[in-house]
Amino acid sequence: MTDRAIRPGGLDRLTVLDLARLASRGDLAALHEQIRRTGGCAQPIHVRGWRKLIHAPTGVVWHEFSTQNQPGGRLKLACGNRRASRCPSCARTYAADTFHLVRAGLIGDESKGVPATVREHPRVFATLTAPSFGPVHNRPDTGTCRCGATHGEHDARLGTPLNVDRYDYAHAALWNNHAPDLWRRFTIYLRREVAARAGVPRSRLGEVARVSFGKVAEYQRRGAVHFHAVIRLDGPAGADTAPPAWATVQLLDDAIRAAARSAGIPVAAAGNQPARVLRWGTQVDVRPIGALASGELTEEAVAAYVAKYATKSTEATGALDRRIVERHELERMEVPEHTRRLIAACWDLDALYPDRRLAQWSHMLGFRGHFSSKSPRYSVTLGALRQVRADYRAAQAREDLRERLLAAGLPDLDDLPETETLVLAHWAFAGSGNTPGESLLAASIARDLEENRTTTREEMAQLLAQEEEASAWL
Repeated sequence: MTDRAIRPGGLDRLTVLDLARLASRGDLAALHEQIRRTGGCAQPIHVRGWRKLIHAPTGVVWHEFSTQNQPGGRLKLACGNRRASRCPSCARTYAADTFHLVRAGLIGDESKGVPATVREHPRVFATLTAPSFGPVHNRPDTGTCRCGATHGEHDARLGTPLNVDRYDYAHAALWNNHAPDLWRRFTIYLRREVAARAGVPRSRLGEVARVSFGKVAEYQRRGAVHFHAVIRLDGPAGADTAPPAWATVQLLDDAIRAAARSAGIPVAAAGNQPARVLRWGTQVDVRPIGALASGELTEEAVAAYVAKYATKSTEATGALDRRIVERHELERMEVPEHTRRLIAACWDLDALYPDRRLAQWSHMLGFRGHFSSKSPRYSVTLGALRQVRADYRAAQAREDLRERLLAAGLPDLDDLPETETLVLAHWAFAGSGNTPGESLLAASIARDLEENRTTTREEMAQLLAQEEEASAWL
């Protein structure tokens, strides 16, 4: 029997042995609590160190925390990775933050600095796609693919070329690589198109209106990136000011389509590659965003959709979520053939376009941009949302420390001037990841936390529905 042999109950031998080791240490309850505090993080960061609270006038140590007293002599911290394929727990936190960021820019949230009047601004949900690099297997409205077959939703052939030899892999890799630049060029043209339709000089558009957006990148099955964006017309100061009377959803729709047609990134010829102008595909979708109670595309649905894809990477293509250091690594990697060819194209093009770092981003099929981003005045920032969470946890820790000091007969921290307390600390990196047994505990904790959150959301939705029904009767 090998070390990885499966044991009864579905656990392999290494996991069973590691669980026994953890239980024998006598600190399993403390370990469970530490993992719970990370949210069940799959790839936690380990630190070693200490922290002391000292009464400055006397030099007496009032409280001390040391990782020597923690399970394994280490403290686990959440990794914060946004990729669901790397850490589902931290990805859920990132998705939740993205949801609130996008939602605040749609319905307003005074706590996040966005007024409720933003709902009255013209808003659309736009999707910009890549051009064709060659025919691929798909599921058209007619139901029949060009190959003559009707593909199921999970057919592995979807997104793969009908003719591999005629598919332009170089063009596809270069397009992914330049997609962030093309998006930036699109936003420039969008402002120009809005100004032209409003009859306002380009240089003075900022005096009367502002284009705000929040976007997320998503991979299609063919391996090409496309963008979903919430685009909004505001007054000159952003969400806080009303847009001018000429700012309408139709004007915004027309400007987006015109900007997508006009934007382009020239790429010079190199080696066996011809000169190209990289452009958006002809499939540009623009849909107005309605209110929560309407039958249109709702604000909640848009925010949830954007948040969902903010944590994705190249999963739809079967690609990798880790960087490829040497090309020969590709030979032993289990990836679909179409994806393998896209990755190989990045390495082939790297020497021709050294400034584009295509090999470095080959695991992302050439794409080197942010998966989610926003304009400065669209909404609150992810950093601000994280700071609120950090402040809340810091307040909890301070209250816990305050209670400990009072129980020990020491003064109340709130009654002492800050100059009388001194905090000294030293922390050092001590590794990352979980052992097999810890991974099992983390997955179980993360699953329980998610089930609790789901139950809470369902109960809140039910209460809101009951309140709306009651209000209708009054």
